[in-house]
Amino acid sequence: QVQLVESGGGLVQTGGSLRLSCAASRSISSFNVMHWYRQAPGKERELVAGITSGGSTNYADSVKGRFTISRDNAKNTVYLQMNSLKPEDTAVYYCRGVASLRGYWGQGTQVTVSS
Repeated sequence: QVQLVESGGGLVQTGGSLRLSCAASRSISSFNVMHWYRQAPGKERELVAGITSGGSTNYADSVKGRFTISRDNAKNTVYLQMNSLKPEDTAVYYCRGVASLRGYWGQGTQVTVSS
């Protein structure tokens, strides 16, 4: 059973930074793509950023220039560096990995940005 465990969430002021981590129970090289999603209260879950096994990245327009997704294959961990945080970034952030057409989700980590 594949497990993805997120960490690094917390409370931060507007303009602050946080780095989220997603640790996998197996080699992340086996995942075709790793994503970060987020879900705010009363809203649908939305894609924030993704990184392929080859290192290509993509971002939601709302976070471009502020968030950076990266991966450390040696540590089986994917990161989301979040800078210049805004109150609208407040959400539960989830890690998702796709391998062999199957998706795996983490349990989520709460990010709260105070104004």
